[in-house]
Amino acid sequence: MFESLTAPPPDKIIQLIQKFREDPREQKIDLGVGVYKNASGITPVMEAVKEAELRLWNSQTTKTYTSLVGEIGFHEVMIKLILGGSIPRDNIAAAHTAGGTGAVRMAFEIIKLASPESSVWISNPSWPNHRAILKFINMNIREYSYFDRDSRSVDFSGMMSDLKDARPGDAIVLHGCCHNPTGSDLSYSQWEELAEFLLERKVIPIIDFAYQGFGDGLDEDAKNLRMIASKFPETLIAGSCSKNFGIYRERTGIMLAVVQENKTKSVIQSVLSSLNRLSLSFPPDHGARLVTMILNDDELSVLWREELEATRKNLQDLRVRLAGELRDLTGSDRFGFLASHKGMFSLTGCSPEQVVTMREKHGIYLVGDSRINVAGLNEDSIPQMARAMVNSGM
Repeated sequence: MFESLTAPPPDKIIQLIQKFREDPREQKIDLGVGVYKNASGITPVMEAVKEAELRLWNSQTTKTYTSLVGEIGFHEVMIKLILGGSIPRDNIAAAHTAGGTGAVRMAFEIIKLASPESSVWISNPSWPNHRAILKFINMNIREYSYFDRDSRSVDFSGMMSDLKDARPGDAIVLHGCCHNPTGSDLSYSQWEELAEFLLERKVIPIIDFAYQGFGDGLDEDAKNLRMIASKFPETLIAGSCSKNFGIYRERTGIMLAVVQENKTKSVIQSVLSSLNRLSLSFPPDHGARLVTMILNDDELSVLWREELEATRKNLQDLRVRLAGELRDLTGSDRFGFLASHKGMFSLTGCSPEQVVTMREKHGIYLVGDSRINVAGLNEDSIPQMARAMVNSGM
């Protein structure tokens, strides 16, 4: 039987990680893998997380299962963090998922269960797993323009033009902040215009919210999402704690379904329970419990917020430094977009040939679409990166 199976295409980022590890050069730079790194190249454990783990170790008495949708306490702190009181609690169904990816998968499955003929619109470009998951579960996929590769900014007119073809019952995936892979976000006024446009066409928003706190701050990054959730009759939100708590391997995410009728909320809460039961039975608890402890404790919450803000500022500082170094080398501001982008990622605009040159001649590893993880840089490697970009013909 198994001889009929065909191997799926290899994951390009995983391949890139392996090539980087096999490269013997000391001055190599990894800008591919999508995790935050400090100046030493380490993805650190936050002090707030360490302290919460110590407290948990001393106090936890059981490792038995939680509920199918996870602990209610985790739901409450995440609803407050993401929605900030903008939506009545009775209008929100929630489930702890296996990371933000699990929440995205659950959102897509909800759309398929509710309306299997609907299309799901994703940005071009978008996080590759959006398309991969939709294709795997056999959903109709449509794309909308998002990024102007000349200006390295949002192509809002192209986006709105493409979405004119969206039909009632379709869904659209929106990146809540720090768009992956471009780093370029819609302005608030553009979010407002988009919201009215989608409401008229009865399109359901799915907001992938993986980087809260990495852009302009916790509440600032959630402003657009909260506006959308308050206006639409139905909104699906895929939240993640991987980045802003630094607990990548703990697979801590949440699915929030915001609806306007209590009857609908009861049904969708049952659907969330069923989807978890069919995929992972009971969600992993460790990361969610740490998040709950941190957000419910004044001391730990303050410490975590300070650490997250330091992370955000470091990312922005790296962007400004790289843009400045490139300005000094080229005598132009054509790389100024790097300083205006948000979060960990930017599309630099390298051609595929330039990406290869950067890797083979300069030991700098970036994804084939020219996405860089800014967090892979530090004060010492920024000049090397800037020279490589210029010498590669950018």
